[in-house]
Amino acid sequence: MQLTGLFDVVTALFPEQRARMATLSQFMPAAGILSAHAATAAAGVLLVYLGNGLRRGKHRAWQLAVVLAGAAVLLHVLKGLDFAAAAVSAALLVMLVAVRGRFLAVPDPRSRWRAVTAFTGFAATGFVLGLAEIAIRADHLVGAPGVTQWVEHAALGLIGVTGPVRFVRPWAADTVSLTTGTFGLLAVIAAAVLLLQTAERRPARTEADDERLRDLLRRYGGKDSLGYFALREDKALLWAPSGKAAVAYRVVRGVSLAAGDPIGVEAAWPEAIAVWLADCAAHGWTPAVLGCGRAGGTAYRRHGLDVIELGDEAVIDVGAFTLDGRPMRTVRQAVNRMRRAGYTCTVVRQSDLPPQELAAVVRAAELFRDGKVERGFSMALSRLGDPRDGDCLLVLARDGEKNLRGVLQFVPWGADGLSLDLMRGDRSADNGLTELMVVTAIEAGPGLGVRRVSLNFAVLRSVFARAEELGAGPVLRVWHRLLRLLSGLWQIESLYRANAKYLPTWQPRYLCFPTARDLPRIAVAALTAEAFLPAGRSSAPVPAAGRVTAVAV
Repeated sequence: MQLTGLFDVVTALFPEQRARMATLSQFMPAAGILSAHAATAAAGVLLVYLGNGLRRGKHRAWQLAVVLAGAAVLLHVLKGLDFAAAAVSAALLVMLVAVRGRFLAVPDPRSRWRAVTAFTGFAATGFVLGLAEIAIRADHLVGAPGVTQWVEHAALGLIGVTGPVRFVRPWAADTVSLTTGTFGLLAVIAAAVLLLQTAERRPARTEADDERLRDLLRRYGGKDSLGYFALREDKALLWAPSGKAAVAYRVVRGVSLAAGDPIGVEAAWPEAIAVWLADCAAHGWTPAVLGCGRAGGTAYRRHGLDVIELGDEAVIDVGAFTLDGRPMRTVRQAVNRMRRAGYTCTVVRQSDLPPQELAAVVRAAELFRDGKVERGFSMALSRLGDPRDGDCLLVLARDGEKNLRGVLQFVPWGADGLSLDLMRGDRSADNGLTELMVVTAIEAGPGLGVRRVSLNFAVLRSVFARAEELGAGPVLRVWHRLLRLLSGLWQIESLYRANAKYLPTWQPRYLCFPTARDLPRIAVAALTAEAFLPAGRSSAPVPAAGRVTAVAV
């Protein structure tokens, strides 16, 4: 269909044969023929735009495409008796009608009224401006047309038809036609765009849903370090019919973004994934999964999604961790320097902190935050001090005068693991504060029954690691330079290096998607969800307490 739209645009730009134009001019004025050319081009552009909606099965896109294809058949005849081009549009119309059963995606119920509002606003503006232009030139009109004819002329101009008013100077008529015709086209285009706006779903989580999810996390949460982040307030839940598994997701810019593995019994994952994919198909959303593990990637691939490696998660084996040895010299020196300066750290469960002290920690973390933008979606909880998160572990760093200078928050990862969530530090503190807090948390692990600690996620870590190896090829080196350039915006390399100094085990994380052509849309949605791009009104998350991620460890 998009090729047909481009074909319509091209045929509208090229002049028609003189013989055809001579015949057509006997039945239509020149202004009408020019209007048909403009309308054909506009219809072609809209058909190109509608192609994406049709690919996602949107019923409203199909309705508009049918109308435009039918209109194009008539417009090709009116602009120059182009019956060959009209036949192409007619073939498209027949094809659309034949496959109408494929376009059943539910539209956004709000888009209809937005479309009506936009259409009315542009059309009314064009009408008023056209009427004003006629009134200004009232003493340059042929004859003495009344106000009723003025109104008729301005209204007909919106659809590209010449009205009954005649001007002494031809350029004056062209000005009115240009104004009204432009706003008429804008009204149609704006309405079409808004009609195709993808429905966004606000999370409708109940306390019962949260309790069911927490129960699954208590029983099966040890499989995925990102499981606890499904409790974010801006994620909706879709459950397997058995209730033994769920997919947590958020709809952003027409993409249904899930994060991590499904929650619950692995045997019930296929049921939950099938429900989620069916929901995507019903609404015309593009399904995508950010940061799932190997088991999750395998499950999603069995349901038809493609899988590529997105990066690696740094996981520390608490029992094997040591500050001894040359590779750990940098971390060891930073920790010793901070301890000699009088800095100490306290490791405590949130539920064990008195309310007043917890409130002071929340206030301090807010003061330590760099900027107002909260980043994070797939690997962040985006709240601190919530009574529901009593099992979260806090690391509180204080200087020699007992002033709070840094805060870490780890969320539970099953019964024996922790996953880094929040990292805040006073920027005026001595260098090495972060290393001290991380090492203190790891060293406290055995006494808390913790065997593993997940630190930050390093996007495309393998590129940086392989680029440093002997014999790295030219393609890899170019890719490495590009990522280093992007690191200035998104801390890609700094996160890798900050994680690597703790000598972690790298666990691969994957991106799941339908087809390669969906990747640009998914990338925009993911960057929006992680707050690296501004969110539109329809995709703005539910407000949550402050948190920062993507800060170098």
